[in-house]
Amino acid sequence: MAKTSRTQIEKDERQIIGLLQENARATIEDMTEKLGFSRQKIWRIIKRLEENRTIWGYSAIVNDDKLKKKRYLMLIKKSMKPVDALVDKIVELTMQKKGKQINVQIEYSMFLHGEYDWMFMFTASDMKDVKKFTEILTKEYEQIIGSITVMECVFPVQKKGLINPNVTQLKDFFV
Repeated sequence: MAKTSRTQIEKDERQIIGLLQENARATIEDMTEKLGFSRQKIWRIIKRLEENRTIWGYSAIVNDDKLKKKRYLMLIKKSMKPVDALVDKIVELTMQKKGKQINVQIEYSMFLHGEYDWMFMFTASDMKDVKKFTEILTKEYEQIIGSITVMECVFPVQKKGLINPNVTQLKDFFV
């Protein structure tokens, strides 16, 4: 029997990743039904994707309002000073740990190319917690922060590729 081509393997992986992105709780049986693959093939592909860290983990998409949380986007421009000495703090997840201490949950932390250099997407109970988080961040990285912009996310239309089931409520913001 001929081995499956690399192209076919990648196509199969993308199909499974797509299903998991739609529903991380999808069972192997669900995937077998939708894709027509054997249970063993699906299990092997998922295992390989987890081992090579294509899949980092699985998460739930939640309604922030029901958790009494607000979502914020923070954009940071760095100063012209070198970052080298502070990279270890970033790698050690210093801000993630400090954020948790004040009830700030960082969901995304990304190094950017463009007008801004860094981005955080996080949840907090209120603007008071956001201000505390900003103060801690500024103190921790004062040598390299040029400016910080914080925006509150008012209404999520889509998260992680999924449309908000309450999307029609967006109309309330424009009436």
